[in-house]
Amino acid sequence: MAPIEPFSFLLLTAILVPLLAGVLLLFGERFGNFLLKALGVFGFGWPLIVGAVLFSQFDPLLAGQYNFELRLPTGLEQIGVYLHLGLNGISMPLFLLAGVVGFAAGWYALHSKAERPHLYLSLLLFMLSGLMGTFASIDIFFFYFFHEFALIPTFILIVVWGGAGKREAAMEMTIYLTLGALLSLVGLIALYVNSGVDSFSLIALRDHLAKQPIAETVQSNLFALLLFGFGILVSLFPLHSWAPKGYATAPTGAAMLHAGVLKKFGLYGLLQIAAPLLPEGAAYWAPWIVWLALGNILIIGLITMAQKDLKMMFGYSSVMHMGYAFLGIATLSVVGVGGTLLLMVAHGLSISLLLMLSTCIYPRSQTFDMKAMGGLAAKTPLLAAFFIAGIFASIGLPGFGNFWGEFTIFVSLAESAETTRWALIPAAVGIIISAIYGLRAVANIFYGQPKKAFVTRFESEDIVDLKGFERVSALVLIGTLLLIGVFPRLLSDNANRELMQISGYTSQINLPVAERNNLALAEINKDVKEGAEK
Repeated sequence: MAPIEPFSFLLLTAILVPLLAGVLLLFGERFGNFLLKALGVFGFGWPLIVGAVLFSQFDPLLAGQYNFELRLPTGLEQIGVYLHLGLNGISMPLFLLAGVVGFAAGWYALHSKAERPHLYLSLLLFMLSGLMGTFASIDIFFFYFFHEFALIPTFILIVVWGGAGKREAAMEMTIYLTLGALLSLVGLIALYVNSGVDSFSLIALRDHLAKQPIAETVQSNLFALLLFGFGILVSLFPLHSWAPKGYATAPTGAAMLHAGVLKKFGLYGLLQIAAPLLPEGAAYWAPWIVWLALGNILIIGLITMAQKDLKMMFGYSSVMHMGYAFLGIATLSVVGVGGTLLLMVAHGLSISLLLMLSTCIYPRSQTFDMKAMGGLAAKTPLLAAFFIAGIFASIGLPGFGNFWGEFTIFVSLAESAETTRWALIPAAVGIIISAIYGLRAVANIFYGQPKKAFVTRFESEDIVDLKGFERVSALVLIGTLLLIGVFPRLLSDNANRELMQISGYTSQINLPVAERNNLALAEINKDVKEGAEK
């Protein structure tokens, strides 16, 4: 076996370090508090360091290929399964997102007062290890395996450390997500069988199917399996009811990792695997995706407006904003899918921030009922500032990463075919809905006079502003959101170069699939020629 390149080994350690730290913490009862926290900081911090280093070393000239590629034997080589890792312009932003949210969630969890903290931290580290592996996998078998590895601790965390109604929420999540995972697995296996390739490598599948595509009817059926399988995991309307309850009852670290990162698995599978490998199937289902996405935006948006419980509001809000991501994919364009990728990263950061801050509000108010609060900004100005910034990001105001994701998706809709262009206006209504429930939450919680039931609590001396550890997690998340908002090309340039190499996507989106593919191939040849001349 050839020696492993240093950066490829570094990529592997982003998976192994949190995994090993989690295993050691299973025996954490024997550790002192200092050793417990030191091991946790290392386990949660290392993937962030690796993500930042690999991002700085990412080579944009390898568009269409993978950076830091590594392939290790598994004993399943006879069916084409290898531990095949690498990062491209699509997976790199999500790999980095997992590192950022993982550190913020882990840092917050390290200072929480959870019972049996060693087990709590261990399960969060297992989740983080799986997340890093999911977005680093080139082999679609391990892409699926790592997702399941990250998903299982979620159920345990909710059942053991969750809030009121945790068992019912965990049961509903288990039913929905098991169904979604099974449909996804059947779709991926069927794709492997129908491709005629003896490999689960995304590279091999993409190269082969570009020359010998699957029949159109088969593509449509396979894409349907993947759409609804991945769609359930993303909470696509109307298969969404598990998400708000799950996030409302989950412990904060688990909610941040699941809503912020793990939920992006389904969208990533659609834009990295399903749509590129099954372009005819994607084109057939695109109009249906638009209708379902609008269900997320409008119907779930109105339900979000009706919520009084803060965490339930953010749970429904997360479901609502997934509709915009699906709209971007439905355009089957570089612009639209690139906007979806930006929104996935920005949404992951903003929803993680808001879920964390909602937990910070509870001990200061002793309630999640927004109608029972009021005037909290007078006691906690820094908490109010972070909360307002998170709400502004969620609404999509300029200056935050969410703005560029939503704006780009709207542009792609305006330039798309008639089957998707009409959705622009109803999708824009979602911005108004977001502003209504977001700003109303700010007003109810932080401004005005304290409500009668809240006066005694409000006048007590123990309401303090954000503590040091809470500030660190909030600063990491809001700082990354602002960085993307000011410099979106840090992510979008590499993503667009990668998307232009995929025959299913092109900037010319108001065309039949075959013509889009021809244009994309012409663009690839042009890039290769220009690169050779340089």
